[in-house]
Amino acid sequence: MSLKDSLRIMVVDDMATSRGLITQALDEIGIKNYLTENDGQQALARMAANPVHLVLSDFNMPNMDGLALLQALRQNKATQRIGFILVTGKPTPDMVAAAKKWGLNNMIKKPFTSVAMKQCIENVVGKL
Repeated sequence: MSLKDSLRIMVVDDMATSRGLITQALDEIGIKNYLTENDGQQALARMAANPVHLVLSDFNMPNMDGLALLQALRQNKATQRIGFILVTGKPTPDMVAAAKKWGLNNMIKKPFTSVAMKQCIENVVGKL
């Protein structure tokens, strides 16, 4: 079984259109094993019960933003080693510094292409 077939991804974004663009890119890359959530808290609860290999999370979400989700994952023994890619339209130096402090694995800026998303994922998990 290839990495592409076994990789489990959680896509977290409060905007349905953005979730759709991310999952469309995953489909084009050939990754089919993904879950979606529109809220960081719900995603955290699902991953605590059933961890994934990689999270693709929006930064700007209500209730729990992407950085708070990253921080919560890193503080839980069951989820602390999950790969984390932040997906944002406007990365600021403060956001990037805070994300790196909590162990961010990679970041991709919106809008992105499927090719850029594949490269971003491969930089975290290895060749797909």
